[in-house]
Amino acid sequence: MAAAMLILPLIDSGGKWLSTEEGVSPGQVAFFRFSMQFVVMAVVIVTLRGPGGLRPKRLFSNFFRGLLIGAASLFFFIAVKYMPLADAIAVFFVEPLILTLLSGIFLGEPIGWRRWAAVVSGFAGAIIVIQPSYELFGPVSLLPLATAVLFSIYMMLNRSLSTHDSPLVMQLLAGAGGMLISGLALLAGAMLSIRDLAPGIPLSPFPIILLIGVGAVAAGGHMMVTTASRHARASVLAPFQYLEIVSATAVGLIVFNDFPSALKWLGIAIIIGSGLIVLWRESRLAEKVPQMPEPAVRGAKGR
Repeated sequence: MAAAMLILPLIDSGGKWLSTEEGVSPGQVAFFRFSMQFVVMAVVIVTLRGPGGLRPKRLFSNFFRGLLIGAASLFFFIAVKYMPLADAIAVFFVEPLILTLLSGIFLGEPIGWRRWAAVVSGFAGAIIVIQPSYELFGPVSLLPLATAVLFSIYMMLNRSLSTHDSPLVMQLLAGAGGMLISGLALLAGAMLSIRDLAPGIPLSPFPIILLIGVGAVAAGGHMMVTTASRHARASVLAPFQYLEIVSATAVGLIVFNDFPSALKWLGIAIIIGSGLIVLWRESRLAEKVPQMPEPAVRGAKGR
């Protein structure tokens, strides 16, 4: 899990480099990322289980998950084109707080005062991070927040679908849904001349290699998270997701010369602290009700 969190920002940094330095639109990055995931998962499933292993038990629900994660990734790739990497990932980490709210509203899960306080604090931290970015980049700085909302709905579906289909099949269909939504975005970009969604094949070898690398890291990183989830409880693994801030900051500094200001570090600390409080409370509740299945590990977002 730690290794996965340390390499996953390479997806976002690769997407940022492709869009800012190589002229590849975020829409293309998203399409290649999910195409690679679909191909890798199909090969793995056929190798391990034969062609019959490709058949899901919940086709449409899993495909809808793919549409959600595809839209989330598309929003995030657009965001990191303009925003510093660590800022975008920090804002995304309000996702556990949004999931807590959505679970209370739609699943009827009780939310105690401690978790309510953590949610409010976490959103305050997000505002601290977003506010300077909004002045510089405008509404695009809200896209990581939109990513977090979509990913929260995606995680809610994971809770109900994980008992029916294997993680490999779920990843396969997530790749298919992501390919569709990003493909439609490319079509819209071509018809409406939207720069960030413009299609087109890179002519030089390096962008193509980097696109393949982004897809490979995405597929490999998510497989690492899935493997970790088989061997440890979600409450044990979930705090490791915040290592992503460390690697994102390092990559942002080394590759793009970006480093969060002191004020943004304060917001990041508040978001992380609030998320850890929510995770701690959920682990305590899980201990009191052991017969309830623990939610899937968060993090490893829709990127």
